[in-house]
Amino acid sequence: MTLLDGLRVAPATGPARQLVVLCHGVGADGHDLIDLASVWREALPHAAFLAPHGPEPCDGAPHGRQWFSLADRTPSVLFAGAQRAAPILDATIDAELTRLGLHADAVAIMGFSQGAMMTLHCGLRRHPVPAGLLAYSGALLFTPELVQQCVGHPPTLLVHGQADQVVPFDRALQSESALLQLGIPHQTLWCPGVEHAIDGAGLSTGALFLQRIFATA
Repeated sequence: MTLLDGLRVAPATGPARQLVVLCHGVGADGHDLIDLASVWREALPHAAFLAPHGPEPCDGAPHGRQWFSLADRTPSVLFAGAQRAAPILDATIDAELTRLGLHADAVAIMGFSQGAMMTLHCGLRRHPVPAGLLAYSGALLFTPELVQQCVGHPPTLLVHGQADQVVPFDRALQSESALLQLGIPHQTLWCPGVEHAIDGAGLSTGALFLQRIFATA
């Protein structure tokens, strides 16, 4: 299987003990999130970071990438797109863990917008179970089959701006409801006045979440 290209940031200290994978939104690429490494590596000095570029050219951006097309937003079509992209993301994560000499569960997957959809889609089905999932300004593409497909219960952080006009805030509430149904331990941060973006509170909450999940992994 073809692996995704991407950007890497090495640990601040010593060899890698953890891996944080950063999944960008539609129309962007790995450059969009790799700067998170410079913020979070202060809290996680032994973590390596990988920001892969999505597998497809973006429908609406000449230089951007996407995980799957959003031209048709019918739920079943979006789910099928995530299903196609998931094995490529999984294989890329597996290859990076092997390259770093890390155990398969020493990974946290983070995503923004469409990348958050991929984070939840892959992370809830991934085995061994990831140390944690961080979904910013995204949504869970829920189908009843996920109840059987969910192989573990990775700690999950949902962060969403309450003024988001791209992925409306009610999608975050629907995602939380689905996590409750699945019995997934989760934490939420709803950000008043924040649009489709990651603010300072979201960054600091993510850093603390990553510290906690890797301390207990």
